[in-house]
Amino acid sequence: MSEVSPYASPLFAPLRPWLDQLPPFPDTTALVEMAVRHPIFTENGRQVRFVPPQPDGLAYECRIWESGEVETRPDNWHDFFNALVWLSFARTKIAISASHVRAMTPAGEARGDTRDALTHFDECGIVVLSSKPELLDLLRGFQWKALFAERRAEVQSSMRFVIFGHATYEAMLKPFRGLTAKAVLYEVSEDWLRMPFGEQVAAVDGLLAADLSSGRYTRPRDFQPLPLLGIPGVTPESEDPAYYDDTWQFRPGRRGRA
Repeated sequence: MSEVSPYASPLFAPLRPWLDQLPPFPDTTALVEMAVRHPIFTENGRQVRFVPPQPDGLAYECRIWESGEVETRPDNWHDFFNALVWLSFARTKIAISASHVRAMTPAGEARGDTRDALTHFDECGIVVLSSKPELLDLLRGFQWKALFAERRAEVQSSMRFVIFGHATYEAMLKPFRGLTAKAVLYEVSEDWLRMPFGEQVAAVDGLLAADLSSGRYTRPRDFQPLPLLGIPGVTPESEDPAYYDDTWQFRPGRRGRA
């Protein structure tokens, strides 16, 4: 009997081109080699390299800015997925890293809402795209059953869900009830949805890089909560409409939010 891949969920699709080249464990050596074969350069021209944690105390984002070195712990799923997101969404990771540095004090100590927002999305972000704005409105309104059960066929045909956050990819290895991502929403055309998926991922990378560089998201609460196990196809339990009656997992949310 064949072993089930840890990447079986359809939500791993953005990383699939890389995962198909890797064994089913966090192979740091292979990541280092991939970064050499597919070079990425930071906003200030440093080539990105995945290196072991360094003992000099330099802040994580400052190290990327100064040398292009991304500290990556060996045999660590969290850092493994972070590296794969660098390879898959390079423009966005470059924008996030540069935005962190710009938001720091000279001592590198400042956090504040802007850096917290960047970190939240970097760790737990997801992009939701739809050619039907009314579906996005249902998501904004926390109308989970109306969206994912009553209009399930439309969700499957007219929406796309693209995980960005590396902590969310790690969590998807063993998804749990209540697993929630931080979403940004985009209305797209029907033609956009017909593009090959690889082209969609590249387009998402461009959209995110522009938005996260512009200062559009300045607080963690600027992102839309999205319970991942409600997305059609992620768990078999969601085929039953009664699944969405679980208000602990599918919460009514902040209905008064702008």
